[in-house]
Amino acid sequence: MTETKSNNGLKVIAGLLGVILLGTIIYTVSLYQDKKKTTNALKQEKDLVVEDLNSLKSEYDKAILESNATNEELVAARDNIAKYIDSVNTMKADISSLSRYRRQVSVLKAEREALLKKVDSLSQSNTLLAMERDSTYAELEKQTVFNDSLVVQNTQLADAVERGSTLGLTKQSVDAVKERNSGKLVSTSRARATDKIKVCFTVGPNSIANAGDRQFFIEVLDPQGNVLGDSMTKSNDDGASITYTKETNFYYENTSLDVCDYVNKPTSDFKEGNYMVNVYDDSLKLLGTSKFALK
Repeated sequence: MTETKSNNGLKVIAGLLGVILLGTIIYTVSLYQDKKKTTNALKQEKDLVVEDLNSLKSEYDKAILESNATNEELVAARDNIAKYIDSVNTMKADISSLSRYRRQVSVLKAEREALLKKVDSLSQSNTLLAMERDSTYAELEKQTVFNDSLVVQNTQLADAVERGSTLGLTKQSVDAVKERNSGKLVSTSRARATDKIKVCFTVGPNSIANAGDRQFFIEVLDPQGNVLGDSMTKSNDDGASITYTKETNFYYENTSLDVCDYVNKPTSDFKEGNYMVNVYDDSLKLLGTSKFALK
């Protein structure tokens, strides 16, 4: 009887242990399945965070490529996101860390919106500045062309005034003369009888020429083409020069003026042949030429 009761007690204990073991197994399996579900959920959450970060990085890459000039703020933001991606990929996923990165993704999205708006505003400003610059360049080009035209016109006007203010001769004559004992000068065509060459010219009126003392230069060429007299030389600002026989001075008052001067014979008598007389102004411009012959 006692043995039967003992066996029944053992069976009860064994049954209880079996129930406990079965419960433990069921609980363990449930915990494993819950952990697996949690791990999968954390992995999916981690992948979503990385996906969001990669999307943000791609948008920054596109904005940097489309920017005409490298934007340091965009580059810095993109590099910062790349660091976050590396951190998430290497982290051990847990709810706390992923929640923190989720919040950070929201902050980065807001930052992206602000930066892209700023870049758009800068791009519009740069476009406007470029248009204004091009417009300014166009205006400057027009002004340059206009100024060049004015310079040309002023130069032409100055040249016209200079040409217009140049004195000219309306008449020129040359005469070989002999001086009599009384001092009277009479014309001659004989070389031995000639004492002087009388050169006369009429300066025409010019209202825009400067009034005042003027110098003209008389060049007498003998039959051999040599300059008669001491052969003095005169040069101008352009580097041109002449060898002249005599300088004649007069005062010009913008009205017609008759001027005469004399060239004395050289140490010996004048030679027979053809002579040429040229008259130059003070800028060495040839104003008139005359010829005569001595027998």
